[in-house]
Amino acid sequence: MPDPAPNAQPAGFDLLHSFGAALLRGARCRCPRCGEARLFRRWLKPYDTCPACTLDISGQRADDFPAYISIFVTGHLLAPVLIVLASDFALSSTAILAIILPLAVAFMLLTLQPAKGAVIALQWWHGMHGFRAERRPRPGDDA
Repeated sequence: MPDPAPNAQPAGFDLLHSFGAALLRGARCRCPRCGEARLFRRWLKPYDTCPACTLDISGQRADDFPAYISIFVTGHLLAPVLIVLASDFALSSTAILAIILPLAVAFMLLTLQPAKGAVIALQWWHGMHGFRAERRPRPGDDA
């Protein structure tokens, strides 16, 4: 049985036309293809297949990239807070650490799952690691 055309639209949902929309679906922890079903069955454990559109997610290889994204975002969110605490308030180093460390842990935990969802969406959009690149057909494309 031949593979369907790369731009063939699966029945029942609209494929995306932009990379940003796919990333947004992933960051919302939704399936990047259909946007209907949840992407994760546990905190960082994705479903093997999407319950709504049967997209095979088992081949994803997010590895350490979501952690790097979370560290990058957390550092950029906490840098202004740290600067303000250190320069405008007469706080000891211990007090600053008592404020910053729990905030850093909280930000890391809050951003890790959306970062992993976005990485899975990135892999799906580009057809990496067993995913097939699926796009909405453009108006001028031959079917």
